[in-house]
Amino acid sequence: MAADTSKKAARLAKEIGAFVRAHGGSAEGQIAYVGEKGFRVSLVGEDGGWGDLMAPSREIAEQALEQAGVTVKESFDGEMADRVRTGPYEWTRMAGVQIGGPANP
Repeated sequence: MAADTSKKAARLAKEIGAFVRAHGGSAEGQIAYVGEKGFRVSLVGEDGGWGDLMAPSREIAEQALEQAGVTVKESFDGEMADRVRTGPYEWTRMAGVQIGGPANP
């Protein structure tokens, strides 16, 4: 079981590391329980790029973030959220029809 946890954490750390390299070389992360699906690992890169990944357990999420050298925050606080940069795609998806964006199917 421990070997399986280690392998899953290593795979997730590899994905997190790719995100970090693509977004300025450093990132902050936050782990949140989302029910049966597991734990969401939200990431914000140095350049404001953001994304998230799923982990089956908090232990795996914590191990992966540590292996990837990502600072873990207790919450997705205002300081972390302030660094997030969004583009036209996100704005049209968030607002949708309300501001003339494309209608959702």
